[in-house]
Amino acid sequence: MKLTDLMKVLGGRARLYGAGDPEISGLAYDSRKVQPGNIFVAIPGGQFDGHDFAPQAAERGAAVLIGERELSVGDTPYIVVPDSRRALAALSAAFYNYPDRRLRLIGVTGTNGKTTTTYMIKWLLESAGHKVGLVGTIHDLAGDKVLPATHTTPESLELFQLFALMEQEGCDYVVIEASSHALAQGRVSACNFAAAVFTNLTQDHLDYHGDIESYGQAKAILFRQLDPAAGSNRYGVINGEDSHAFIFAEACQAPVWTYGSREQGADLRLLQYNSSKSGMDFTLAYEDTLYKMHTPLIGKFNIYNSMAAIAVALAEGLPMEQIIAALDQAPQVAGRFEVVDEGQDFMVIVDYAHTPDGLKNLLNAAEKLDPRRLLTVFGCGGNRDTGKRPIMGRIAGAISDVAIITSDNPRLEDPMAIISDIETGIRGVCNNYLVEPDRAKAIELAINMAEPGDMVVLAGKGHEDYQIVGEHKSHFDDREIAREIIRRRQNK
Repeated sequence: MKLTDLMKVLGGRARLYGAGDPEISGLAYDSRKVQPGNIFVAIPGGQFDGHDFAPQAAERGAAVLIGERELSVGDTPYIVVPDSRRALAALSAAFYNYPDRRLRLIGVTGTNGKTTTTYMIKWLLESAGHKVGLVGTIHDLAGDKVLPATHTTPESLELFQLFALMEQEGCDYVVIEASSHALAQGRVSACNFAAAVFTNLTQDHLDYHGDIESYGQAKAILFRQLDPAAGSNRYGVINGEDSHAFIFAEACQAPVWTYGSREQGADLRLLQYNSSKSGMDFTLAYEDTLYKMHTPLIGKFNIYNSMAAIAVALAEGLPMEQIIAALDQAPQVAGRFEVVDEGQDFMVIVDYAHTPDGLKNLLNAAEKLDPRRLLTVFGCGGNRDTGKRPIMGRIAGAISDVAIITSDNPRLEDPMAIISDIETGIRGVCNNYLVEPDRAKAIELAINMAEPGDMVVLAGKGHEDYQIVGEHKSHFDDREIAREIIRRRQNK
């Protein structure tokens, strides 16, 4: 592909400096990955600025440099654009020949529930014979290929590489977790979404967005991107019960499906539900008909995740009877209310809940199973939204019989300083909390305290298999640690 062909997608504000029309062999935004003939796109970041690495990119054979300011490096042509990330997105779409135009892209955004909802949408669509790719927090799936995920939503270059692979593997749908960071930074700005789903909006990432309103507006970008003229059957799905639902409804120019329980006008309405260790039984009203449903996934929040997925399935033409049958067999999502069962006489649950609302929903769901005592191990991430720490402490202290505060990726912060922030919230509601900054020891403490009929909840890491302390990332999996401790305890 020639440079002049790619220049067309950058728009009239892009300015080319230098001569020639080289053949472009690929794209890169990491100077270390540049191959001869590549376009190198310099992206300014939080720690490093890609513009500073333009000389290295040129040395490695970059044919063209792109950035938001002058990149005069020898005689290498360069292009100045208003926004490097959006330029990378447009170039990636064009270079890979717009695979998203031949796939139906369904984006899911929200503070909590994105991962489970994407997996449920995938499951329901596959029950109807579709082949569905997935981009998300746990891993990326392209047909039978399982690929590691480095971010919830990767950079646009990796996204379009994934889309091309998914098309090659025979997928006709892709379900994507769309994070607020990715939306705000324009990583998905070139994606041709067929549908947008909003799960909920609660406190998280305020260290990045500043306030809840800005956070909500960032997530609403997904709905603003829906273009009814770009293809058939464009629509939004919105949790009408969320207090911020109006932001997403106002942003959406396509038809909207809603779900909820309090909102009488919702397309899907939850009328009643029961919780047990085998899952959730619930009744939905849709088009003046009542439907009884079951999902093996536990927690009222998973009914709401189910309703979002059901709305998508209905909008995509699946009959309700098929949806009900598939939902009954929905698989466990890794690290989402995942049971660790080694035959012990108490329950151990591992969950990714790492926000105030997520933790509250998790512990309320645990309480519904009527354990003798609820023992909660939790912490808060370092170098992240500090405002949620006392709130999470207050929630854990109020609902748990025993709360154990520990570390959860402290990163560059002092673990005890993070714990101290959490303690400012927990002290006001209970005195029966413990502090153990070593997460493995905290898990061991909780499991060894557990008695028949108790429930131990390990919150915050879920599917994650690492712990970040300082700049060091080491292997750590709550599920592995819990199994090892349970087995040791049983063999005593």
